Amino acid sequence: MKHVIRLSVLITLAVFGAAATTYKEDNKYFEISKNIEIFANLYKEINTFYVDDLDPSQLMRTGIDAMLGSLDPYTNYISEAEIEGFKMIVKGKYSGIGAAVNRIPGDEFPFVSETYENFPAHKAGIKAGDFLLEVDGKSTANKSTDDISEILRGAPGTAVNLKLMNPNTNQEYAVTLKREEVKVPNVPHYGMVSDDVGYIALTTFTERAGKNVENALVALKKDNPNMKGVIFDLRGNGGGLLIEAVNVANVFIPKSELVVTTRGKIKDWDRNFSTLNNPVDLDIPLVVLIDEGSASASEIVSGVLQDLDRGVLIGQKSFGKGLVQNTRDVGFNARVKLTTAKYYIPSGRCIQAVSYKDGKPVDIPDSLRASFATRNGRPVKDGGGVLPDVAMDGAAKSAVISTLKRKNLIFDFATWYSHNHPSIADAKTFALTDTDYNNFIGFVKSQDFDYKTKSEVALNALEKKAKAENYYDAIKPNIEQIKAKMAADKADDLRKYRKEIQDLLEREIVSRYYFEKGRVEVGLKNDDEVKKALDLFDNPVEYKAILQN
Repeated sequence: MKHVIRLSVLITLAVFGAAATTYKEDNKYFEISKNIEIFANLYKEINTFYVDDLDPSQLMRTGIDAMLGSLDPYTNYISEAEIEGFKMIVKGKYSGIGAAVNRIPGDEFPFVSETYENFPAHKAGIKAGDFLLEVDGKSTANKSTDDISEILRGAPGTAVNLKLMNPNTNQEYAVTLKREEVKVPNVPHYGMVSDDVGYIALTTFTERAGKNVENALVALKKDNPNMKGVIFDLRGNGGGLLIEAVNVANVFIPKSELVVTTRGKIKDWDRNFSTLNNPVDLDIPLVVLIDEGSASASEIVSGVLQDLDRGVLIGQKSFGKGLVQNTRDVGFNARVKLTTAKYYIPSGRCIQAVSYKDGKPVDIPDSLRASFATRNGRPVKDGGGVLPDVAMDGAAKSAVISTLKRKNLIFDFATWYSHNHPSIADAKTFALTDTDYNNFIGFVKSQDFDYKTKSEVALNALEKKAKAENYYDAIKPNIEQIKAKMAADKADDLRKYRKEIQDLLEREIVSRYYFEKGRVEVGLKNDDEVKKALDLFDNPVEYKAILQN
């Protein structure tokens, strides 16, 4: 009898549970239906009765962006007009003129920030730095760069008429271009950085990333049979296709090795991704360079190679994006790219940052991060990015460098320099002279260059607080003395940070002659992380010890 009662209770609980679940789901769908109707009615009333004329598409886009913006930085709406730009991100190719456009806040006209080698803009003589004044007879004044990029893209073979202006001569000129399918290489450079150490740069995980890394390694091994190590550079690589992360890792790890597992709300979509091909080389010593700009697929690859003790990671902690996005069709050739899962690498860890502020991950203290182990038993932690095995200081984050970038002065000097130097030395040997750097300092000063250091901001805040609390008169002489000392030191910042600034200048200048390949190549000359990798390859005992500890 007790068994009958127990069975009855279990059946009752099961029915009640199912009913509760059904009620919960029904209530959820009722809420969705109700709110869609409210939203539609609200949208109609605003468009009908609001005092000013509205653009219905823009109004809806504002609502969509606000809704998706409440989720995470990677869930975005992609309109029909933005599909070509989306193709560029995913495939590394699009149909257009082969140029990127940018704008300085406050400037009336946008400028060409980059041209791609052997595509229409480059072949027509358009230079980085040229202002774009008109597209097909319509002014670009105060237009957003997204709007201009959409107009410049189009079907291959179609024509577009441009009016531009050279900023060095203020001469206007017109060109007619025929759009082409533009392909941007994801491996812009590979080669030898010493007699026996190879180097491969991967800038994005677009289509064929794995094949291109494989081809680069095969070529390096063929041409350099005594090669004793490879540096694989993922710095600044923001990720891309998940399957290409698997393919890239497969270059260095065995076939059928688990690379990443994805888990999300819909369990049928959970998947394990393992390598499918034979590797190129399982044994050659490997150093992977990462920094805070290495994200998503870059973190999968660097994390997998760390988890399997296949290579040593050098640099700074990576970005911390452990989320998987998929695109869904929402009609009228528009899509939504939304986060559907988190990914987990072989040790079991997820490197996803818990929260974001202003689109950047918030740092997670080690005490709050779960511990895992690599195949050799080395401790690793989850959350907030991949930590390198050999940590190094990143690029200097001084106010002077940040302001030079923000005000585009490094770019503008490179525009002036390239106009006054028809040719330069090859990327490997090019270097700015003392005279060149003095010219840069003079150029910066001619632009009414000014900035505030963090110390100045803090001192101003103290001064304001002291005045509010009537302590200012007592500390005024000290504040004035500190200000004078800081001003003297600040005046020398362009020389104090010459190494870092000159590196940025040389990269930008060389890119005007040798494009992205040259930008990467010239940057290797004084690269502290590359030097550390070379030192490690010269000390195989230390290399092996890192992978064992």
